Amino acid sequence: MKPDCMILRLGELTLKGRNRRRFEKSVMSQIRHVFAAFPDLRYIPEYGRVYVELGGASFVEASAALQKVFGLTSFSPAYHAPLELEAIQELALQMMKALPKQPATFKVSVRRVNKSFPYDSQKMNVLVGGYVLQACPGLTVDVHHPEVELRVELREERALLYVEVIEGAGGFPLGTNGKALLMLSGGIDSPVAGWLAMRKGLELEAIHFHSYPYTSERAKEKVIELARQLSGYTHSMKLHLVPFTDVQTSIHRVYQDNLLVTLIRRAMYRIAEKVAEREGLDAIVTGESLGQVASQTLSSLNVIGRVVSLPTLQPLIMMDKQEIIRIAEKIGTFPISILPYEDCCSLFLPPSPSTNPNLRVVEKLEHSMDFLPELIEQAVRQTETIQIMFSENKATQHLF
Repeated sequence: MKPDCMILRLGELTLKGRNRRRFEKSVMSQIRHVFAAFPDLRYIPEYGRVYVELGGASFVEASAALQKVFGLTSFSPAYHAPLELEAIQELALQMMKALPKQPATFKVSVRRVNKSFPYDSQKMNVLVGGYVLQACPGLTVDVHHPEVELRVELREERALLYVEVIEGAGGFPLGTNGKALLMLSGGIDSPVAGWLAMRKGLELEAIHFHSYPYTSERAKEKVIELARQLSGYTHSMKLHLVPFTDVQTSIHRVYQDNLLVTLIRRAMYRIAEKVAEREGLDAIVTGESLGQVASQTLSSLNVIGRVVSLPTLQPLIMMDKQEIIRIAEKIGTFPISILPYEDCCSLFLPPSPSTNPNLRVVEKLEHSMDFLPELIEQAVRQTETIQIMFSENKATQHLF
């Protein structure tokens, strides 16, 4: 059977308070965007829901597009029937027989929106359920834990029937919680942090640090591809490419001991904050996970994070590696992240990076590097910005 419509359900959090209209408008904008390839769809918004008449479009293709819409908790393929008891009963039976696996138990749940319909919800539960039971030997009713729940909505002009509820991306609609800058490396963690940040309603731009010729052009292309993958959840994404060679080599030239990673990360944070403020962004998003590497111990995070005044958001901070990998596989960034092109974070690593840096010692070292402020300003000025536009085949880039 081919569904003729879809029921899209918005998250409860988006429906509370005075923000409801803004959230619903944002979700609708995203839905229309991901459905741009289906021009014949018809949208019927209601409180907490959107009904989409497919107009012959493929439900399988449409449902794949919906997985990129934040703010949707679930959606269902549905079928229309005339507001006649016999037609509803017959469609219910067809739907049950068309299930990939025949269940042992089921229940019928009727919602009567149209109060002029001659049978109330309880009566319809019996009439529809009894009709299906008679035609399906071996099937029984279980009102508490059924294998299949057949839902029937008696609407103003037609009945709507569905059995399947597909989990959506959830979260908040894109951009409803502000804008932030994602520190995007070529690894597994930072793209996942970016996805989780977008899921919470943040609109992201990304920043990447490259140290040519120590890092290759392929490493930069890898990051552009990661940004492209993330831009599939948005309309597009700005990517700021920072030439970090002079900063990194200058620090390394005068200091090669165990605080080198801390010093380099603090320089990155300083540059990220300046770019964020220039772009009008309100926070920095990073991919740290507590205890994963030397720069992600509590002491290191404290010393590194103190260098900026913008809020630093760390969505992965309490997650373990396997949790992060599962999300990376789900959102399609994992096969890109494991490509063997290293970024600047892996350069000039000391044999034993400090896991417990002292803030006063770090600040004293930075104070002795009188070249550092100007090199940081220079890196900000020389940052290249490109706009990544998502497409199924490649990233379209526009240079600013």
